[in-house]
Amino acid sequence: MHVSTSPIFAGMEEALWYKDWFNSPYYHKLYFERDEQEAASFIRQLVNRLQPPAGSYMLDLACGKGRHSKTLASLGYQVTGIDISPDSITYAKQFEKENLEFFVHDMRLPFRANYFDYVFNFFTSFGYFKTRREHDAAVRMIAESLKPGGKVVIDFLNVHYAEEHLLHQETRTIGDTVYSIRRWDDEQHFYKKITVTDPSLHPSISYTEKVAKFSFGDFTDMFSFQGLQVQDAYGDYQFNPYDTRKTPRLIIIAAKK
Repeated sequence: MHVSTSPIFAGMEEALWYKDWFNSPYYHKLYFERDEQEAASFIRQLVNRLQPPAGSYMLDLACGKGRHSKTLASLGYQVTGIDISPDSITYAKQFEKENLEFFVHDMRLPFRANYFDYVFNFFTSFGYFKTRREHDAAVRMIAESLKPGGKVVIDFLNVHYAEEHLLHQETRTIGDTVYSIRRWDDEQHFYKKITVTDPSLHPSISYTEKVAKFSFGDFTDMFSFQGLQVQDAYGDYQFNPYDTRKTPRLIIIAAKK
């Protein structure tokens, strides 16, 4: 299995919440045991909008267990999925075929320069690192991995909408597992503390997610610095126009100059 690490970020690797949480089976239960048809529908709508040429090379960045990658591959594209979670990639590898492959990889590090026609980053799989420098490194990786004229699609939360619609307390029960969720925010980040109670756990376990408050302007700046030009912005999975206050998502399409 291909695993990429680097001493550049070695001092930042201690107690990173996403490394443990993304590798946890409870993470996948909470977020991804959902309607596969819904995910496939979004991908098909996106592909219909982008109209990628047959045989395009695509990177699913932070692919998780590969559900979006599988849909893209089923449409005939050459798809590579990468994720920081070894367990997710181990699971995804069972679906590998001639036009679908998966690797463990850290998005802050280079990966296949000038190789992909499209890079996709779905489901707020960005904004987890401690410093702006690390996020800039991730955007640099995206830009460098794209061919000239290639496109990136980032699906992020709409910060302004999320601030106004923050659900502070929530309890979800999935099978025998109970998730107690508490949300809060400050000027720079959203936080979500998830306490997992399950018959197999003694005692309960907790994880705290932390996501940077990147606005449309922040992404425009980060992209521009790496030679990526924003072309479109949508506000939901039905591809309605982005509205600062009214739409829940920020889905950006940018092209490499």
